[in-house]
Amino acid sequence: MKRGMLAVLLLAGIALSLIYRDRLDIEQLRSLVEASGGWGPALFVLVYALATVLFVPGSLLTLTGGLLFGPVWGTLLNLSGATLGATAAFLLSRYLARDWVERHTDGRLSRLREGVEAEGWRFVAFVRLVPLFPFNLLNYALGLTRIPLGSYAFVSALAMLPGALAYSWLGYLGGEAASGSEDLVRKLLVGLALLAIALFLPRAWLRLRESRRRSMPLSR
Repeated sequence: MKRGMLAVLLLAGIALSLIYRDRLDIEQLRSLVEASGGWGPALFVLVYALATVLFVPGSLLTLTGGLLFGPVWGTLLNLSGATLGATAAFLLSRYLARDWVERHTDGRLSRLREGVEAEGWRFVAFVRLVPLFPFNLLNYALGLTRIPLGSYAFVSALAMLPGALAYSWLGYLGGEAASGSEDLVRKLLVGLALLAIALFLPRAWLRLRESRRRSMPLSR
């Protein structure tokens, strides 16, 4: 009974977040974090994690993290929030919302299961880097595979790191541009380089994966 009630509340939260996600007010979040003082970073991580569970797009939050906390702390806090939220969604799917996840992933769930069975953590890294699945839905879908929680969380964080760093830097760059930073050109070039790396990695991983497949001996 309790599991059923929790599932209903979860689905209601997801539905509301999808309906009202266009009303996400970054300025209000910024004011709330700044007003929280020393608790601001922890509050931001919790908000990011909850947003991930409720299917709120994370790119805007990642930019906000870079704007509020700078490129280093912003990356760390963004990655912490995304990993915490992805892990929570994984656990909710595995122990609570299995039926709902199976309905909304259609036939793609069998591909995920087969991929994890065949490649383990490498497949998780692959689907994290190459956007075959929407990020938030992928968190839930992977909860129905046999990947261990520890491997899932570690590989997810590692695969999300380049994007978190690039978007955190871009958010930081927006704040620097607004304040008239003297070193803006150099920081812009660094941001573009980080973004290029984040966009290049999926292609590099695809090539590595195909090369590994071709080098494997054919089964008889």
